[in-house]
Amino acid sequence: MAAACGLQSVRDVLLVSYFEGAIDDVEFTYDKFDLDGWDDAEYKVELRFDMSDLRVLLRTLRFPDRFVCSQRTVCSDFVYRTHQHRLNSSNQPFLNPRALEHHAQSIHSRGAPLENCFGFVDGSLSKIARPKNDQREVYNGHKRTHALKFQSVVLPNGLIANLNGSYEERRHDAMILNESGLLRDLQAVAWANDRTPLCLYGDPAYPLGIHLQAPFRNVHTTPQMARFNERMSDVRVAVEWMFGCVSNYYKFIEFQKQLQIGLSPVGKLYLVCGILQNAHTCLHGNIVSDYFGVDHPKSCNLLLVRYR
Repeated sequence: MAAACGLQSVRDVLLVSYFEGAIDDVEFTYDKFDLDGWDDAEYKVELRFDMSDLRVLLRTLRFPDRFVCSQRTVCSDFVYRTHQHRLNSSNQPFLNPRALEHHAQSIHSRGAPLENCFGFVDGSLSKIARPKNDQREVYNGHKRTHALKFQSVVLPNGLIANLNGSYEERRHDAMILNESGLLRDLQAVAWANDRTPLCLYGDPAYPLGIHLQAPFRNVHTTPQMARFNERMSDVRVAVEWMFGCVSNYYKFIEFQKQLQIGLSPVGKLYLVCGILQNAHTCLHGNIVSDYFGVDHPKSCNLLLVRYR
């Protein structure tokens, strides 16, 4: 009621000011939106990609020449429907045995004691506005915020190999792991050419298995165990960097009050950002690929691949 009264008083003041000539109804004119008039600096600031990058991106993501829509979500719907498989399929060119062996060697060379670890798995939070219903399901008591969860697998070449979600914040990471089907996919693809099992590395919340390793969780760890945990933690930080890359490049997913369940496709937006982040990595690399000293994939041999 107070808000309504305040808005009405503002309207009254504006109406009186208009009739007294204090304000007019002159329309403000804006320059026509023209991408051709932008330089590379404007492209990077506004769109995160260079002018030449956009042509590659439009072609590889198979955008139509023209979109006719009344809502901008139609574009994100197209990217999600057409390319979601790039984030949840194990049939990827960078998940073949030779590539996985190279990833494992890169991580081990950076100081990891494990010789067969080819990537890292972790959960990330995407903060959202407080929903009207089922608030407890998405509430994080530790951070005192409402959020959705996503499970991500990051490779040393800077790519997000798997991004699954969204899930209610109250879901345990181990439960999300089971529901995502990631373990099943690992059993199918996480092998070297000589059939040596390869693995991902996660935090203590994940269960131990042949294809999934985690820190030692003993109450009384030996110095060797503590050293192992420390060295693996040093390289596992790469997955946190990747979450930072996504939120820094696509800041609208940080606008918590705008992300309302039922009004915005919150989960879909995060996944679309993951797709675009992989495209950006293919074109320019990122902090993860630089840290491990691994060449990022080029667009010609990754983005242009047609998946079955």
